[in-house]
Amino acid sequence: MHNRIKIIIALLLCIQQSFSQSFTNPILAGFYPDPSICKAGDDYYIVNSSFAYYPGLPIFHSKDLLNWQQLGYALNRPEQLNLDGAGVSRGLFAPAITYHKGIFYIVCTMVDKLGNFVITAKDPKGPWSNPVALPEINGIDPSVFFDDNDSAFIVYNSIPPDNISLHNGHRTIRINSFDAKNLLVTGGNRILVNGGTDMAKKPVWIEGPHLFKKEGWYYLICAEGGTGYDHSEVVFRTTSLYQAFEPYQNNPILTQRHLDPARKNPVTSTGHADLVKDNTGKWWAVFLGCRPYEGDYYNTGRETFMAPVQWKEGWPVINPGSNAVKNTYRINAVKNKQYENFSGNYFFRDDFDKDILNTRYSFLRTVREQWYQLKKGILAIQLRPQTCSGKENPSFVGFRQAHSRGYAATALQFTAAAANEKAGLLVFQNEKHHYYLCTSVDEGRRVVQLYKNDSLLAMQELNTKPGKEVLLKIEAKKNVYAFYYALGKNNWILLADNIDAKFLSTKEAGGFVGCMYALYATSNGQPSNTTAGFNWFESRNNDDGY
Repeated sequence: MHNRIKIIIALLLCIQQSFSQSFTNPILAGFYPDPSICKAGDDYYIVNSSFAYYPGLPIFHSKDLLNWQQLGYALNRPEQLNLDGAGVSRGLFAPAITYHKGIFYIVCTMVDKLGNFVITAKDPKGPWSNPVALPEINGIDPSVFFDDNDSAFIVYNSIPPDNISLHNGHRTIRINSFDAKNLLVTGGNRILVNGGTDMAKKPVWIEGPHLFKKEGWYYLICAEGGTGYDHSEVVFRTTSLYQAFEPYQNNPILTQRHLDPARKNPVTSTGHADLVKDNTGKWWAVFLGCRPYEGDYYNTGRETFMAPVQWKEGWPVINPGSNAVKNTYRINAVKNKQYENFSGNYFFRDDFDKDILNTRYSFLRTVREQWYQLKKGILAIQLRPQTCSGKENPSFVGFRQAHSRGYAATALQFTAAAANEKAGLLVFQNEKHHYYLCTSVDEGRRVVQLYKNDSLLAMQELNTKPGKEVLLKIEAKKNVYAFYYALGKNNWILLADNIDAKFLSTKEAGGFVGCMYALYATSNGQPSNTTAGFNWFESRNNDDGY
């Protein structure tokens, strides 16, 4: 009888495993950096940095860590988020989300303006409160921790002792008490980590701290090494927050910097991790990583990856038993095909037939006037003087480039009144690094044009009547882009090929963001009453391996 029960249990496990699937890394493909995760009941939530994009701080929800759905944004009202004048890689840095007794907390840093702040909500869908400034937190990357007795603390990256750097990149991790009821920082700060894991090795940029407790131990995980190729995740522990933290002798617990750069489908720059325990007792880490198509070149920015965590002699190790982060990992869950895909080689199509825009779109800086409308299957965008080369809010509706191979396309109804009026499809990294495929007029002729920032790369006359639909497509081919137009379905005409994609890579363009495809219209500094109508937008991703 006992053996029969064992056999039945084994069969049930086999059946369960046959229905369970794998998740594909990155779980959030494209520019979704600095992930923080929390669990509330049986639900999981992730929040990411958004820098100068609006709304700010995208929030994702899952019931099983396999199927993810974007709920919306934590900062989606102008009074919450003033991004006026912010450079693309400024704005909101490294949020952290925490759940405690019915309340969700996000702490974050808004560089150049508000500084560190906290917002709260009873439902992560919102509404979230207006930000409450935390001026006592002198640094970046704050994270809230609740102890067993409900006392709360904020840990964060800060200046070195006495503000004297012993080497470039010398920082500290500090802690303050936090009055979670009144959203106030109380008492002075204390240094938990000075410099990093081993000061003899001159560690740099200790940051992204998260504090949690397990079996009587307090664990502090942090990023170390900078957000580039040498990025890593390290861990410390102590039995009391008022005693010294001990670094793990086998740190780092996650990095890819020691692997062969020539390996197939590399993931690089891993770090800035957060941990969560699932409903079965297994631990997982979410962290940022990058997928270069060549050397250290990538246009997709820093993305959200996930890997299992194993506890070894009281220490957490991310991605155990494997040096390289894997493309897929098994998980005890089943894919829900009704969910939109944020990973893998997915196809996204929007016919603009809803009353509101899909939450996946982003704007550049705070939207303060209604310059776009959805009506009868058309996204109507008003041409305005603002441009994507400035630091205002242009007529820009962005969608993340999620893979180094794939395309974005749209159909456009637009007749320019003058040569300064342009509408079309943009691939954008920052104010000085973008390509613009657009329609306009030149000496009275309707034309399709391709610009590299403000320099005209290619132009072709459009032999069609004003108002007729023009199709535009940007194809990503790893280190190059190709640009197409069409006057009828699938009759694509190549306008320009082998256009340098490295120009838009993080390595050349700099900053902390990835590329966006954008529906974009501008009158380039002049007043205008013209509107551009976009009939649909689609994006298909087709990467080999990752």
